[in-house]
Amino acid sequence: MISDYIWADGEFIPYEKATIHFINPTLHYGPGVFEGIRCYSTNHGPAVFRLKDHLTRFIESIQILGVNDFPYSIEILERGVLETIRINKFESCYIRPLMYLDGPLGLNMDKSRPKVMIAAWEWGPYLGEEAQKTGIHMMVASYTRLHPNISMTKAKITGNYVNSLMVKTLALRSGYDEAVILDPQGFVAECTGENIFMLRNGKLYTPPLSTVLEGVTRDTVFVLAKELGLEVVEQMITRDLLYIADEVFISGTAAEIVGVKMIDYRQIGNGNVGPLTAELLRLYLENVHGKGAHSLEWLDYVQQANL
Repeated sequence: MISDYIWADGEFIPYEKATIHFINPTLHYGPGVFEGIRCYSTNHGPAVFRLKDHLTRFIESIQILGVNDFPYSIEILERGVLETIRINKFESCYIRPLMYLDGPLGLNMDKSRPKVMIAAWEWGPYLGEEAQKTGIHMMVASYTRLHPNISMTKAKITGNYVNSLMVKTLALRSGYDEAVILDPQGFVAECTGENIFMLRNGKLYTPPLSTVLEGVTRDTVFVLAKELGLEVVEQMITRDLLYIADEVFISGTAAEIVGVKMIDYRQIGNGNVGPLTAELLRLYLENVHGKGAHSLEWLDYVQQANL
């Protein structure tokens, strides 16, 4: 279900009028910033998961991109997100803030001014609920993840996602569900829109933050795994280590937590969603639906917000 209204620089406009002009530097060159956030249904009404953390990353991405004089504080954007959910009467939804540049064509950002829209729509798990039950088959991509001196890999810059789009499209055309992308040195980095973890010999491993996005769901997995008594190790991972892992799973706001049953036609573990992956997903869903140990600190309830 699409939304009726979109937040545009502090005002609500009808969905069909949320457009930008063809002569627009973000459309032509990719200097925009976005976030992906989720709102979940709870017994106390809709609630947004780790809203401040997402909007902090949004502001930091804009700073990394190099936009000057960004006019909105986190507090204003928080109200914008919550108001967007409320006015569209969603119980659960996906939220997309986008900063784009409005100005003449050219490669000088200082001739443009930043503008923000916030949209929300009903959207289930990115890879599907069935994938969370049965696991997915991934390939290792032939494309390389962006070098951190080619583009800013800590920022959710719109242009960065051409890399993800090309990898994802090739994976789907080749019959896979997702893809692992290697960094410029040949080590595992992340997937097209998710971070990646592997369990081996009782320890949980994930690539360090040197070339990957600092995922909010990634951080959530750290918290939940440590509470299960697991040691979480950030270290460089080679693709062949994934093949012999006991479990592999991916995490992201859109995808949530999804187990991997096969990579490059190598079966992972017993070829099903592993017990740790299933438990982490269970705990994640408990928390986002207001029934977990961290729900109070991680959720912003729409109906209780002072707007």
